[in-house]
Amino acid sequence: MTTDGFTTCLWFDGRAEEAAHFYVSVFKNSSIGRIARYNEAGRGTAGDVMTVEFTANGQKFVALNGGPQFSFNEAISFQIGCADQAEVDHYWSKLIDNGGEPGPCGWLKDKFGVSWQVVPDRLIELVTDPDPQKAGRATEAMLSMGKLDIAALEKAYAGS
Repeated sequence: MTTDGFTTCLWFDGRAEEAAHFYVSVFKNSSIGRIARYNEAGRGTAGDVMTVEFTANGQKFVALNGGPQFSFNEAISFQIGCADQAEVDHYWSKLIDNGGEPGPCGWLKDKFGVSWQVVPDRLIELVTDPDPQKAGRATEAMLSMGKLDIAALEKAYAGS
């Protein structure tokens, strides 16, 4: 078994190359790798993109044009830890741009239907505080939000 971790395969219906370029544009430490095309023996149309290898934020992926049989759902999501509100705002806006959908509690779907959790690092500290009142107030605030607002979470946590 390789010691380089795992490669996540994302199944698309004809939009694998577009998706790979989109994710590379959103995240730092990202690049496009090999692009494989269907040939005469394949199930797709010869010459069309079959797979695109890419790296997003240092994570390895392959985008596969597999057809319409499967689609994404919230059972699998990618969580983005954010150092501050600027990062939350950046990833939130980039990922819902051009057809994505905001969701509750920091969740969203991008224009390809992939689910993401855009989570400030501070959230985990707030909702796991040993003081149950503080943690509860922060949790209640989070549950009322779409995009997470660190200042509002801090304010709820403090009880003000």
